[in-house]
Amino acid sequence: MDANIQLMLYLVPTVVGLLLVLPLGRSIVTPFTERYTSLATERGRIFFGLILTCIAGAAVSFQTLWISSKISEAGGEFCSAGGVFSCDDVIGNTDYNVDPIFGLPWGGIGAVVFCILLYFAYSSFKEPNADWVSMHLKLGVLVTFSGFFVIALLVYYEIQMEKICQYCSTAHLANIAAFIGFFRLVRMNDSDTWNDS
Repeated sequence: MDANIQLMLYLVPTVVGLLLVLPLGRSIVTPFTERYTSLATERGRIFFGLILTCIAGAAVSFQTLWISSKISEAGGEFCSAGGVFSCDDVIGNTDYNVDPIFGLPWGGIGAVVFCILLYFAYSSFKEPNADWVSMHLKLGVLVTFSGFFVIALLVYYEIQMEKICQYCSTAHLANIAAFIGFFRLVRMNDSDTWNDS
């Protein structure tokens, strides 16, 4: 499969999820609310966008982990490259493709984090009035906010290499979308509109 088409499999759900967690997402889902009733509410729409974003973020993170493993095993080209866009150069760079503290691959860290975020989002969606929902949503905000520091470090690495990894950028966008979704849900949960949604 062409690497750019494969990238779209991750990028499109991430962008759709981002649009759904934003206030303008209401106009996007209007045609689908009759069939999918949970999308008719603000809370349901944000949860759907958040869950979609976390799934896409986990998938693209697993892809970057796979690319990293394959490059370290045998070399070769596994994703689109050309000019400034070259995920092989970024993910395959042994100086930058692991975290500086534990030496774990960034793709693996991203996959674990997005799976945890997916658990927070999905369990809260299924049991919106449980006592622990507020804690899950706040932990989601904390984890995704912490992700901004990791994104800044990884973008710094890309600047050093003068290359951009499209898969990494998709994971970064998923983190931003997840932060917006969790933040909006926390604010909604702290107000009187939680059960009105």
